[in-house]
Amino acid sequence: MPMTPSEPITRQSLHDQVVDRLRDMIVEGELDPNTRINEKMLCERFGISRTPLREALKVLASEGLVELMPNRGATVASFTSEDLDETFPIMGALEALSGEIACQQITDTEIAEIRALHYQMVMHFQKGELHEYFQINKAIHENILAATHNATLTNIYGSLAGRVSPARFRANMSKPRWAEAVEEHEKILKALEDRDGPTLSRLLKTHLANKRETVREALFSDERGSAA
Repeated sequence: MPMTPSEPITRQSLHDQVVDRLRDMIVEGELDPNTRINEKMLCERFGISRTPLREALKVLASEGLVELMPNRGATVASFTSEDLDETFPIMGALEALSGEIACQQITDTEIAEIRALHYQMVMHFQKGELHEYFQINKAIHENILAATHNATLTNIYGSLAGRVSPARFRANMSKPRWAEAVEEHEKILKALEDRDGPTLSRLLKTHLANKRETVREALFSDERGSAA
């Protein structure tokens, strides 16, 4: 993986910063699936000791992004087509449920925050800024979940969503599908503003089903390339 000479972390929340940096590197493919994580190089890159790095790896392992092996360090987790078929139907059901509950519980302030995020996301789409788009897209879905005010639902969904994030990020590379996803988000925002639970539930489930097929294409392409 390419390394820059120095990227020291200077802000106070060192633990969170390390977790966020590593998560982004995994999600965006800078650290490839099934590759061993080089702790020495990352410590030098971030300007930290191994203790905060290893604590961050434990967090990412709990999210399913990293596999910890006794006496062998950490490896970036992989995500297969079998994982896709097992995980996405559950996520779809949870997304649908979150839409129903959010429309019952969401406040005007929460809707305004999601609307503002939506406009930011569209701006990044228009500029072709995939990293920024992906981060805002993720925040929108997290805010809809948060608007349910149901910690159990949010935690269960989060444990699944983190693991599939790398595959979802790579799948966004198709321009036609990217445009389609933005159109779906326009409808999601409208249903949320109308507090139309059944419609939002259906839209969120369909949105994830479309994402599932895009991810499947990306995974099959990767798996065929690995086999070749």
